[in-house]
Order: sequence, then C-alpha cells, then structure tokens
Amino acid sequence: MPRRSDEKTRKPKTKTKKFDSKEKFFRKKSCRFCLDKTESIDYKDSMRLKRFITEKGKIMPNRLTGNCAKHQRKIATAIKRARHIAILPYVGE
Repeated sequence: MPRRSDEKTRKPKTKTKKFDSKEKFFRKKSCRFCLDKTESIDYKDSMRLKRFITEKGKIMPNRLTGNCAKHQRKIATAIKRARHIAILPYVGE
C-alpha cells in the first residue's frame, strides 16, 4: 500500500491537558451520625432534617452532605415521613 506524502509531514497528535476544576483536592466528609453514634433519626426533629433539604425542597445527596449510605437512607425515609404528616413541606418556599 503506497504511503501518502503528507503522512511524513504530519505531526503526531499530542494531548494537551486543560485546566479541569474536578481535580481539586477535597477533604473527605464524614458522617455526622456515625461520629455522634446516633442510634435513631427521628422524623419529628424538623430542625435537623431541614439541613438535608435544599431550598427547593429536594433531599440532598450523600456526596454533598457527607453521610454514609446507611444513614442517608434513614434520613430519606424520615424526611418522607415528615412530609407526609406535614411537618416538612414537599416544595420549597
């Protein structure tokens, strides 16, 4: 197979690394409930549950709150129970 003439003159492709904001170093967030050794998460404690809800009323993910998977599930069920009996709003203000 004949070679193309421009094959010799072409430069090899080099990957340039652009600034990526995802490469910042973050401190590992630790679960508040594991550190305090909290036995249960109460759905009636609205002040504590409001920390885990955005201003729009959505439940914050554990990568933002730093909770472990076990306590994140308990928080989600407690928030849903509190919404059902009208302690917490379904929608933000």
